[in-house]
Amino acid sequence: MSGRNDGDPIAALLDQYSGLSDRKSLNAFLSRHAQLIHPASVERLTEAVRENLRKDLARALNLAEGALVLAERLDDNLALAHSLRAKANVLWFMNQNEAAAEMHERAYGLFQEAGNSTEAARTLSSSIQPLILLGQYDRALKAVEKARQIFSDLGDDRRIARLEINLANIFHRQDRFGEALAVYERAYQQLLLFKDAEGIGVALHNMAVCLISLNDFQTALTTYQRAREFCRQHAMPGLVAQADYNIAYLHYLRGEYSRALEMLRATREACQKAGDLYHTALCNLDQSEIYLELNLSEEAAEMAQQAVQEFRHLGMRYETAKALSNLAIAFGQQGKAFRALELFNQAKLMFVSERNDVWPSLIDLYQALVLYSEGRLFEARRLCASALDFFRKSALRSKEVLCRLLLARLALRSGDLQSARRECEQSLELLAHMETPSLSYQAHFLAGQIREAAAETAEAYNSYQEARRSLEMIRSVLRGEELKIAFMKNRLEVYERLVQLCMAGDSNPASAQEAFGYIEESKSRSLRDLIFERAQSLPVADLGHSQLVRQIRELREELNWYYHRIELEQLRQEDRSPARIERLQAQLQARENEFVRVLREIPQLESSADLYSAPVETLESVRSALGGDAMLIEYFRVGDRIVVALLSHEELEVIPLTPVSRVRKILQMLQFQLAKFRLGPYYVTAFQDSLLQATQSHLRDLYRELVAPLRDRLQAHHLVFVPHDLLHYVPFHALFDGWRYLIDAFTISYAPSASIYTLCHRRSATSSSGSLILGVPDPQTPFIEQEIQSVAAILPSPELFVGVNATEDVLRKRGPLSRLVHIATHGFFREDNPMFSGVRLGTSYLSLYDLYHLRLPVELVTLSGCATGLNVVAAGDELLGLVRGLLYAGAQTLLLTLWEVHDRSTADFMASFYRRLQQQGSKALALQGAMMELRDQSPHPYFWAPFELVGKVF
Repeated sequence: MSGRNDGDPIAALLDQYSGLSDRKSLNAFLSRHAQLIHPASVERLTEAVRENLRKDLARALNLAEGALVLAERLDDNLALAHSLRAKANVLWFMNQNEAAAEMHERAYGLFQEAGNSTEAARTLSSSIQPLILLGQYDRALKAVEKARQIFSDLGDDRRIARLEINLANIFHRQDRFGEALAVYERAYQQLLLFKDAEGIGVALHNMAVCLISLNDFQTALTTYQRAREFCRQHAMPGLVAQADYNIAYLHYLRGEYSRALEMLRATREACQKAGDLYHTALCNLDQSEIYLELNLSEEAAEMAQQAVQEFRHLGMRYETAKALSNLAIAFGQQGKAFRALELFNQAKLMFVSERNDVWPSLIDLYQALVLYSEGRLFEARRLCASALDFFRKSALRSKEVLCRLLLARLALRSGDLQSARRECEQSLELLAHMETPSLSYQAHFLAGQIREAAAETAEAYNSYQEARRSLEMIRSVLRGEELKIAFMKNRLEVYERLVQLCMAGDSNPASAQEAFGYIEESKSRSLRDLIFERAQSLPVADLGHSQLVRQIRELREELNWYYHRIELEQLRQEDRSPARIERLQAQLQARENEFVRVLREIPQLESSADLYSAPVETLESVRSALGGDAMLIEYFRVGDRIVVALLSHEELEVIPLTPVSRVRKILQMLQFQLAKFRLGPYYVTAFQDSLLQATQSHLRDLYRELVAPLRDRLQAHHLVFVPHDLLHYVPFHALFDGWRYLIDAFTISYAPSASIYTLCHRRSATSSSGSLILGVPDPQTPFIEQEIQSVAAILPSPELFVGVNATEDVLRKRGPLSRLVHIATHGFFREDNPMFSGVRLGTSYLSLYDLYHLRLPVELVTLSGCATGLNVVAAGDELLGLVRGLLYAGAQTLLLTLWEVHDRSTADFMASFYRRLQQQGSKALALQGAMMELRDQSPHPYFWAPFELVGKVF
């Protein structure tokens, strides 16, 4: 039974017997081995069940089934009672509580008939937890009292201590948290005296669960960690996995999404190894919930689908329905409305069969949201009204708000401004007593839309400002750039509306400056935070200051935790308490006030990107970076229209331009022409004149849309273009007015935003004069060898590493000691996952993730491979590509490529660029001159125009 069966033939036979999985096989085995049919065999099997419950649940189930079949063959009521209790305990672990309660009751009756009060009391104790989960609290309390009396008469203090855990579980389910914790602690102290490892582990685990409900999450975390270590030392992997699962969820509640996801993944693996299918499925369910909150719908759908399959296998309808709901929400986010509605219907039927009164109405609301997005307004209104009728009578105020907001949107779309205003105002009244910044953002933004539709411009502006403040509050508590980017998806329209209102008012410097500020707030925020974080390192501070920093971090975690706790309490299936929610909100308010107080006290010296978002640069600082002879041209998309901000040393204008749809069509045709060069040199040579004419035509069309309306205002020698959205793929320097290209009239560079441009100009590069040159030639790029040799002959103090010697280790060690870094190699752009775009090095590939771990405080980094400057433009105009990683690594300026470059012309361009840089000292002039020189040899922009400077140019 335990692996120590040498010389014990009965134990060996029982091992074989308990490995069988069906009754027919078990009975056949007993017929061949009649010596097993003895009460002692049942005793051995049921003892093995107890040993395996928290180690190997599948093994425990086989053992219990074997004991039951054997007891039935014996026709021995006492043996049958033991086997029934063992099977009931396994079923409870499998969450089959009704079957477990029934078997416990049968076992108790048989022990009573046999006059065995000790075993009857043990059975009563075991029956309590299934009864609790079934909500049969009166039966559970009666079982506690009966069992306590018997154990007390027998003087069995250890059993009484274990019974205390079950009593505390009842208190916890009834929200009597203070009483529950006191009983758990009493049980824990008593079990320590008996060195009851299993009881101690369970007590610690349950104490931590109770501490969460008491909002003492720091003590809860400490207790979970104690429980985990204790269970690990005493070889209870099931309880270790449960502790890890709860620790992960605790981190999620505190807003530590990355850490929670990492722990959930690790816990899932541990649960799989331990055979704990239930907690494996819970990990997947919770991971899908986190992904949904962060707008990672594809990842959410994958995890929810796994959870559906696992819960179905376990026969858990309630959990299956929750997983189906998450899957449906994910499909709704992806625009798969039909499939989402189908899954919602399946989940609703399950919840109804489970007699759950909350989730069916929640699903009505979720379905209404999908139908609204599909334009099926009548159906959406009907379902939303039904959900509102339920939530208006419940304690789930946040869901009532969601219902009213959807009804307001429906009314607004139908032109019924009066109804829209009424529902929105009622939502705002409810939100005044709640601490839910996400809902506040939605409500204030919708109020702005309603007031704007009613031509109440000033009131609309105020509502949008409130929405913006709520959005900034939410973003400030998110950590990790990927999470911030995903969260901001579909939440940036408020900046567009504010820009539009500023432009619609009086044309004056103040309104232009305000509009420019909103444009900057909405663009590349996470990238700006990254660059700011690299620039801001916390100095060594005295203990008092460091304590304030730690206090701020802890308070932020607590605020996140309370936001989640309030939502979870509002979604409780049973025993919802408005008083408890009110207490949570009061505790939240106290911590928010404390957070504000500490922020006032902390010295400005200790600010860091981990605590604050990087600030938007002021006009004065941007102008200082521009100097007196440059102009910044920052584009911005407002709905389907492009606007542009023109900033010079003296003036700022914000001007409406052209529809996005028109530019998109022209850009697609341009990219189609450039793609023809993939057809090979014979095709290009045969059709070179028509290729040039077609490309110039599209560049001329883009010029007319994006530059011609501004041309008279471009009174500077250097232009800094700050694109937005699809304009990141436009080669502005190659735009054509019919006679000449824009690069002929101006030197030109690029930046992700005005603030990032300014941050780059503040950077200081290493004082070294050396140049690091890495080259990795291959059969597809034979001219790389020529390129790096010519570059090495031009640059000062060159260090040249070629082929297998051009490694990441060389870049890591020599890069920070160099003024210029030139990498000539094959580059690749991963549109499907831009975070893995990169360049080939001698023995590895250098991706965006690798760049995040490099330090390159250099004046210029050049990547001359294909499409090294391409990016996927994510929510908030975040550039996901090598640009991001190189700017984070510390480079002042980047020289990159916009498309697949021609090998020989690139080598010629680089030699010309560096020669001019050494002669003139200006990167912008060197770029302009090299382009003109290369154009004399190869007139098509495909050859001379893929190169762009990003960042500091003066």
